[in-house]
Amino acid sequence: MLPIRNSSKLIMLALVLITAFGCQSKKKAMQARNAAIEKAKMEQEAVDRKLLAEEKARKAAEEQARREAEQRANETNATAPSVKLGQYFGAIAGSTSVSSANTSINEALTLFASPETPVLIVISESGGMKDYDKPTTIKQYLNYLKDQKKNPNTISDIKTNGAGKITELELKKN
Repeated sequence: MLPIRNSSKLIMLALVLITAFGCQSKKKAMQARNAAIEKAKMEQEAVDRKLLAEEKARKAAEEQARREAEQRANETNATAPSVKLGQYFGAIAGSTSVSSANTSINEALTLFASPETPVLIVISESGGMKDYDKPTTIKQYLNYLKDQKKNPNTISDIKTNGAGKITELELKKN
């Protein structure tokens, strides 16, 4: 009977060891699985952050390109009337006949929102403060150029409306 008792103790010990090692193996497998899941989750989050950063960089580049294009368009729009207006001023002042000067005046007026568009002439500037001559209208100024046969001022600033028509003109005395 002694061998049976010892063998049952041995069997019991073996069962306890198998159960203990089996649980440990299951625990290790569960830990390994959880670690793999956590690693995959972290990798996915890293990929998502990278994609988000790339998307933000792409949007920022698009916005910068849009602003630059808009600035170039505004500069082109601002210089186009300036160049045309300068040409009209020269044509009116250098006109050989009253009729050709009047034709140039009428063409020049098409650049403005109205013939009553204000023209401001800067006679001096100091410390960022401008001193203006008596305000006039574009129609009066163009007739002045026709009468004087010279253009004593240069275009300093042009303000336009949404339609691209000039709403205010600032000139600077030469």
